[in-house]
Amino acid sequence: MQTAATILLIIVSIALIVVVVLQSGRSAGLSGAITGGAEQLFGKQKARGIDALLSKLTVILATLFFVLSIAVAYFL
Repeated sequence: MQTAATILLIIVSIALIVVVVLQSGRSAGLSGAITGGAEQLFGKQKARGIDALLSKLTVILATLFFVLSIAVAYFL
């Protein structure tokens, strides 16, 4: 059980890092570089939808990360 929780924790932590890096910051960092052409084609509504989705994913993955961290510490 501990091994499965640890592997799941690693996967969730990598996914959390990726989702946070893809979010657009104040200067529209990496996300602006990736979706720059799409924003011109589909308008700003699409970009807001992607940002909202990434924001929700961040909350879900962060909660899962904390729960899994506590579970791994408990099984140790």
